[in-house]
Amino acid sequence: MRKDMNKIGIVFLFAFVCLSTFAQEADVKEKEKALKSSTNLTWDGNKALSEDNFIAAEVDYRKAIAKSPDNSVAPYNLGNAYYANETYNEAFGRFKEAGEASTSKEEKHKAYHNMGNVFMKRKDYAKAVEAYKEALRNGPTDEETRYNLALAKELLKKDEEEKKQNQDDKDKDKEKKDQEKKDKGENEDKKDKGDEGEKGDEGDQNEEKKDENKEGEGDNKEDQKKNPEQGDNQQEQQQPRPNQLSKQQVENLLRAMQNAEKKVQDKIDAKKVKGAKIKNEKDW
Repeated sequence: MRKDMNKIGIVFLFAFVCLSTFAQEADVKEKEKALKSSTNLTWDGNKALSEDNFIAAEVDYRKAIAKSPDNSVAPYNLGNAYYANETYNEAFGRFKEAGEASTSKEEKHKAYHNMGNVFMKRKDYAKAVEAYKEALRNGPTDEETRYNLALAKELLKKDEEEKKQNQDDKDKDKEKKDQEKKDKGENEDKKDKGDEGEKGDEGDQNEEKKDENKEGEGDNKEDQKKNPEQGDNQQEQQQPRPNQLSKQQVENLLRAMQNAEKKVQDKIDAKKVKGAKIKNEKDW
């Protein structure tokens, strides 16, 4: 019984292996068929591109890429077509796709070399250096790649120096502006303090004037105490009396008083005449 079970297991295992092998062979054949169809489409794209029919070439290349991911030539050629039309973003994507699909060092070398060229167009020299290095790892004898690598390094060095110089200039400008702002603030503080000092001086001068006026008033009061008559005269001169008579009015008043006194004197003299004894000139 146990031997029969082992035989059945062996049979199932053998059948599974056979089926797996058959499936793998079928898969390989399917991939080979797809790759062959993709290659034919690539040739169609090349032909259309040689006839300056970019749209037809792009369609054929895209069909070839969709047909087989193992076809590295189709994305590489499509990348070249994009690069020629200065569509660098699309070109980079296709070169990258070709590099990942490539199985030979030669194809990888070409894909990474062209990726470096795209980075050079973008002026991304750091990434260009890395792309060219990867290309040389797969094709160390290519002098063109070596030249491009040296050029990318030189441009990267120059670019870094310019960036550093620009940053230094920005820092200097910032320091200058900060210093100007600081100096301006200090000048404003000095101006404010100067205004306060001037106001203080004016206040001191006003206080001094007030004190001088007070001292003058005190001196005048002391003079008035020493010379009260002079003080009265000054007050009379400064402050005229109300209802003060003019010179003509005073003369008229004196004249009227003199006339009144004369009348009174005449009456007195008349009374004296009446009361006196009359002398007879002749005796009886």
